[in-house]
Amino acid sequence: MGNPPGSFIWYELMTTDADAAGAFYGAIIGWDVVKDPAPDPAGPDYRHIIRSDGGANGGVLQLTAQMCDAGAHPCWLPYLYVTDIDAAVASIGKDGGQVMMPPTDIGVGVIAMLTDSQGVPIYVMTPRPPADNPDATSDVFSPTAPQRVAWNELASPDLAGSKAFYARHFGFAFNEAMPMGDLGDYCFIDHGGQRLGAMMQRPDPAAPAGWLPYFRVPAIAEAKAGVEAGGGAVLMGPHEVPSGEWIIVGRDPQGAAFGLVSTQGI
Repeated sequence: MGNPPGSFIWYELMTTDADAAGAFYGAIIGWDVVKDPAPDPAGPDYRHIIRSDGGANGGVLQLTAQMCDAGAHPCWLPYLYVTDIDAAVASIGKDGGQVMMPPTDIGVGVIAMLTDSQGVPIYVMTPRPPADNPDATSDVFSPTAPQRVAWNELASPDLAGSKAFYARHFGFAFNEAMPMGDLGDYCFIDHGGQRLGAMMQRPDPAAPAGWLPYFRVPAIAEAKAGVEAGGGAVLMGPHEVPSGEWIIVGRDPQGAAFGLVSTQGI
């Protein structure tokens, strides 16, 4: 695969209402969430997020009652690229991670759902590129391109532990940090020649720990209005960050947290 090992290569929304979630994000970001034209009746309800340029930027999993009873809840989860999924699962397990779904072949590759050493859920994936394109590259993450994830943020229960874990297993480097006063350091993630996002200590110990993707939109004021009109909630912002961009953090109507980012502010 063309991406360096450890890259973010897919994003998945787990939700209790895939139809409503598709309409909500479509109105704000411009995606089209599409069903499989020939779904497996015995399989999960899984849909694809299609950008305006025709590329896919992730998937939407409709949670069943059984999944929710087992502890699943609406959230966004990243997929991280590993070259040997069995070795990755074994190594993460020895390092305090928990296997939530063992390696499973889904045709386009093998995936597993785990928690990291701090209990944060993630997927790992060893993709199976098309035979005619063995160096296929995922483009779901881009710092600048519209409708993609532009930033990945982790509010960790144990910042030092998370930094060490992702450095060991995914090659993340932490070369710079921005002091945030009482909130501690905002530690930037460098990987494969790109800045992928940042980690920080979780401000609220009672809040669930998880990765927060920031999706790029044309204008933050319009996006904020769209979140509110669509039945979501704006939890933080609009706020200008040191790069000069504007962000908000929101919650969709089903309860999944997300971020939005734009060069155009209020």
